[in-house]
Amino acid sequence: MAKAKWGESQIPNQKGKLVIVTGSTSGIGKEAVRILTDKQATLVMSVRNTQKGDLVAAEIQSANPEAKIKVMQLDLSSLESIKDFAANFNQYFDRLDVLINNAGIMMCPHAKTTDGFEIQMGTNHLGHFALTGYLLPLLKKTKNSRIVVTSSVAHKFGKINLDDINWEKRKYNTNNAYGDSKIANLYFAYELVRKLKSDPHAPMVTAAHPGWTRTELQRHKSGIRFLNNFFSQAPEMGILPSLRAGFDPEAKAGDYYGPAKYFEMQGHPVIVKSNQLSHDRDIAKQLWDISEEMTGVKY
Repeated sequence: MAKAKWGESQIPNQKGKLVIVTGSTSGIGKEAVRILTDKQATLVMSVRNTQKGDLVAAEIQSANPEAKIKVMQLDLSSLESIKDFAANFNQYFDRLDVLINNAGIMMCPHAKTTDGFEIQMGTNHLGHFALTGYLLPLLKKTKNSRIVVTSSVAHKFGKINLDDINWEKRKYNTNNAYGDSKIANLYFAYELVRKLKSDPHAPMVTAAHPGWTRTELQRHKSGIRFLNNFFSQAPEMGILPSLRAGFDPEAKAGDYYGPAKYFEMQGHPVIVKSNQLSHDRDIAKQLWDISEEMTGVKY
């Protein structure tokens, strides 16, 4: 059984469970909502565009009238929006079983967040760092809860300049900035595992990456969109590593899941290894301190 290809059929029934998926109006986030509502979980779609979120929720509910979905506004490029989302969530709900930090932007033109952060680090890492911090008390109150952090094979070309995290002293390189944000996701996941290790009520923290999955994330890169014809897999497959990280009963804290085939680009999810640099504890601790200072969120 251990060698079987892991798929959505192996996700246990999730009735009574509450799951947040960030960035769930398209791509693998949308697939997560579809699959998990079929498993009878209640889903919170945390999305920047609630009108689009409502349309996606209606689409999923038309195929599954029993689907329980709540759409809530969340802009991960705004610390104020993140704080408001967490406050609203805590008003509506008294539990949180799984937080899937899925949303992201990829290789976009240079821009800054509302708070002046480089847009990719600000959204992909700092936004989720703040969100997780605000929701951690509720996760701790919920038995057997989990946090899933979404990274990328692009973490392998990430090398964060901690003295210039916002790219103010260097010529901007959007590809490198994306890689920086994705290795930051792993520093965050592994450091959070270490920080929660001695807390018996702490959620399990896992990580995942979707391989080469064709999604709207690639809209800024025409070359990647062309290569999708040869190397990519569909979102239905791309979401499986995150779902295994979130729902496989055999998962352990710090496990990192990705596709099994073709240099982790395609295939069913298995435990994979991130690069050596992503396990550098000194960088992880420094980034943690910087992230707390930048976001104002203390764990």
